[in-house]
Formats: sequence, C-alpha cells, structure tokens
Amino acid sequence: MTTTYGCGAGFLSEDIRCQDVFTPEDFSDEHKQIAGTTEQFVTNELQPVNDRLEAGDFELLVAKLRQSAELGLMMIDAPEEYGGMNLDKATSMVVTEKLAWAGNFGLTYMAHTGIGMLPLIYYGTRQQKERYLEKLVSAEYIGAYSLTEPDSGSDALGAKTTATLSEDGKHYILNGTKQFTTNTGFADLFTVFAKVDRKYFTAFLVERNYSGLSFGPEEKKMGLHGSSTRQVILDGVKVPVDNVLGEVGKGHKIAFNVLNIGRFKLGALCVGQEKYGLAEGARYANERKQFGVAISTFGAIKEKLADMTALTFASEAVVYRLAGMIDSRLALLDRDSDDYYADYQKGIEEYAAECALTKVFCTEAAARVIDEMLQVHGGYGYIAEYPIEQMYRDERVQRIYEGTNEINRLLIPTLLMRKLPSQQADDAGHFEDEELFGKERQLLRTMKRTYLALSGRAAQKFGDTIGGEQEVLLALADMAIQIFALESAVLRAGKASFQASAARQELYRAVIKICAFTGRSSFITGAEKCALFLQDEEIIAFLAAEAPLGPCDLLGAKRLLADAVSREEKYIF
Repeated sequence: MTTTYGCGAGFLSEDIRCQDVFTPEDFSDEHKQIAGTTEQFVTNELQPVNDRLEAGDFELLVAKLRQSAELGLMMIDAPEEYGGMNLDKATSMVVTEKLAWAGNFGLTYMAHTGIGMLPLIYYGTRQQKERYLEKLVSAEYIGAYSLTEPDSGSDALGAKTTATLSEDGKHYILNGTKQFTTNTGFADLFTVFAKVDRKYFTAFLVERNYSGLSFGPEEKKMGLHGSSTRQVILDGVKVPVDNVLGEVGKGHKIAFNVLNIGRFKLGALCVGQEKYGLAEGARYANERKQFGVAISTFGAIKEKLADMTALTFASEAVVYRLAGMIDSRLALLDRDSDDYYADYQKGIEEYAAECALTKVFCTEAAARVIDEMLQVHGGYGYIAEYPIEQMYRDERVQRIYEGTNEINRLLIPTLLMRKLPSQQADDAGHFEDEELFGKERQLLRTMKRTYLALSGRAAQKFGDTIGGEQEVLLALADMAIQIFALESAVLRAGKASFQASAARQELYRAVIKICAFTGRSSFITGAEKCALFLQDEEIIAFLAAEAPLGPCDLLGAKRLLADAVSREEKYIF
C-alpha cells in the first residue's frame, strides 16, 4: 500500500484502511457537546419562530444570529486572539449540519461564518482583523460576500466592477453592481471583488455606511424566503486603501480558496437536510393510513426509506471523511508561524477536487431525499403547513450557488488530472474489513482502475484542449464522485462494524449493499458514456466483464433498513 494517503486525489490510486478515515462514530465529547448545544438552540429558539423568519423578519433573524454568537457558534473558525476558538473542521461541519433543521437560518449563518468571515481570517492584515473580526465573531457586525455580477456568474473573473485609485492615493473608487449577495439586507461588512484599473482582480472590505453604497430590493425567490438576497450597488464608493484584502491583483486566490470551504460546508448543511427530510417522511409514513394500514408497511414506501437512508449514510460519510483529511493536514501546521494562514490555504487547496465533489454529491443527494420524502407525503407534501414543502423550495438553489454543479463537475477531473497524471490504482492486500465488505472493496478497485484508464486516455487524446471537452469531463466527474462516495460509505461501515453488535453489523451490511448497488449503477453509466465519447471499445468490453457486484439479498437489505427507520422515525446511523 502506498504511503501518500491524505494527499488530494489520493483516493483514486490508493487502497485505504478503514482505520485511517474519520467518521461520525469518531466524534469526541467536545464534538457531541457542541452538537447538542446547537440542536437545543434550533429546537428551542429557531423552529418556534420559523414562520416569522420565513416571512422576512430580518430584525428577529439578526437577534437570533447574535444569540447563536453568545453560545459560541460563531467562534469555531476564528483565531483565539480575536475572540475565536480555531477549532477543527469537523466541529464546523457538525454545527452547520445541525443548523439545517432551522430552515433559512442555516444559510444565513453559513454565509456569515463562511464566505462572510473566512476571507478576512485567511487574508486580512492584523490591522483589518483588529478592526472587524471580533465584531463579526460576536455578530455585532454581519458579513456578506459580493462576487457574482448580473453578467458574470460562473465566470467570476469576467467581473465588470471597477476600482480606481484616487488622485491623493488614499482611496479606491468602486463602481459596479453585484448580484445575489446573501445577507445584504442587514450586513455591515461586505467582501467585494473589483478590477483595479479594469485589469487586476482584487478584494475589498466595504462597510455598509460608506457613501455611494446602496442596495436593490429583496429578490422575489422561489425559496429561502427567510434569507436576504439583494443587489449591491457601488456608485463611486470610496474605500480606504487599507481595506484592500490581500494583494492587488490576487483576488482570484481569495475568491476560489474561500469557495472550497463554502462548498464543503454546503455539503454538511445538505446532510442535515437529508436527515431532517428523512425523519419527516418516516414519521408521516407511520401516521398516514391507506386501505386500513400505515403506508410505511407498503413495499413502495419501504424502498424509498431504505434508499434515502443509504444515500444519507453515504453523504455523511463523505463530509466527515473530508473533514478528517483536511484536519489531519492542518494539524501539521505551526499556528505561531507568520505563514500559518498561507500554509493553511495551501492545505485546504490540496483538497479542492474533494470539496467540489462533496458539494455535487451532497446537494444532489439532498435534492433526491427531499423530493422522495415529499412524494411519501403525497398531496400533503405540497401544502405549506408541512415542513417538507419549505425544504423542497429551499433546496433547489443549492445546485446553483457555490459554483453550479456543472462548473464543479468540470473542475473535478481537471484538478484530479493535475494530481494524478499517470498513476495506477494500488491493489493492496487483505484488509480487516474484507470479511464483511470484500465484494465492495473489489468493486472499488475495479472502479478506480477504470477511472484512471479513461482519464488517461482522455488526456492523451485531447491534450491541452481537454478543457473544451465538457461532455467527457462531466462523465469523468460522475465516475470520480461515485468512487469517493461509495468508498467513504464502505470505509465508515467497516470501521464502525468492529465495535458494533451483531444486529448493528447487519444494518451496516444492509446499507452498504444499497450504496454499492446504486453507486455501481451510476458509475457504470458515467463510464460507458465516457468510453463511448472516446470511442474506446476496449473499456466498454472491460466494464461488461470486470465490474460485477455479485449476488446479494438487495430486497432483504432494503426491507431491513426501511423497517429500522420506520421504528425510529429518524435517520438511524
């Protein structure tokens, strides 16, 4: 076995021990404590006022943000010298996941503590942090992030907002319009991207009270009614030169590196949504009677509950595996070093592909879980008094922001090719969990070999023009996503099974049977599509012969899992 586990893209070429991944079963007492605190806050303070928040009561929303700050929920990523705690990414994901049960509040919180605060934490000068960071950590100030423009969404570097140095050299004068900025209605500090001299893409810290700064009306959105989304209009806004964030012309580094964490955090929020939606669906299925019996006893409903439980299990495994990978890398850094945050960003950038695939997998998983659980509700799922209706509306945009899923799919294989230009999959020896999950382990090895072969052939065929072959890149992305997701689920189940009871082991075996069946099917579709695009008959023949899953009691696994979820009326892992 290779010794490079932990490197970005390493999952494609390495056979990994289950003991080497971080899973929810590894949560420390501190993780569990802060999870409990967050859950109580959601249950006691946020869910009872959801209707008011959904109606756009932003004064109440800001009050709840400050209340969450008092509980320490905004200290997680900030350095200690500015009122933070600088905790690990696993803690950050736990809190974000729990806040998914709070409707739109979760997005507002995520925007503030993520893209609102992280640019300053990672790139701010000491003077800038002293001026703003403690106010952000306490929620005295609320943060926002203005990158997108009316004519530049995915093409962020095509921004037209300009910044011109004043004659006295003391200010930059900003002109332009930003679109879809979350928290605009009440934010105090905006990270705004503009081009100095129409050329050098640069980030600026812009205060709400700066002259010339104004805002459009609230956007009339399909969902997320309880969050604020407005245009940010800059008309000759004078920004002190001391408020340049990072270096002039280096704004792309801030924009893209912060988006890596934003994508990762969104994955955690989706896991929380999946759990919430599953619980709502299971509870309703037990309550709803048709033909004199609960619909949870019907095979059609059982299959939905089982499949969505497995999808949630895989999503959760993906998020916390990545948290462990990033935390392991960041733990090697010297916090007292002047280069700490520069090295910190390099550590996160190492996993840019994994952040992108986490975003894609989890947003699409949340979409499917919520859609299926609305279907379980039947016509009542379309009625506003049921929580699943709001979840359905709110979920849709997640496949668009933080980079559309199409853009992220194009990024994934491109980044992976840079990391593994000509690697072979590593066929390691026997692992401790092979007895339980040997077939799935072997399937993963075949999937990895197939991906590397097709990726290599695509790179060889198209060379430097591969970026223009979007259909091929999309197919490769689907393959890589399924490898990481299935492997994360298998590793998690394998690790947890060692300490589990026989009954619990049976549930782990059941959930992996379902994950393997669906993951293999999606992978084969992507691989066959890619092979056809490349006109590679050898790979097509190889897939038909070498990617078997083998016989398994799939129906029994689904019924076992569905019955367990119905009894508990919640996500059971």
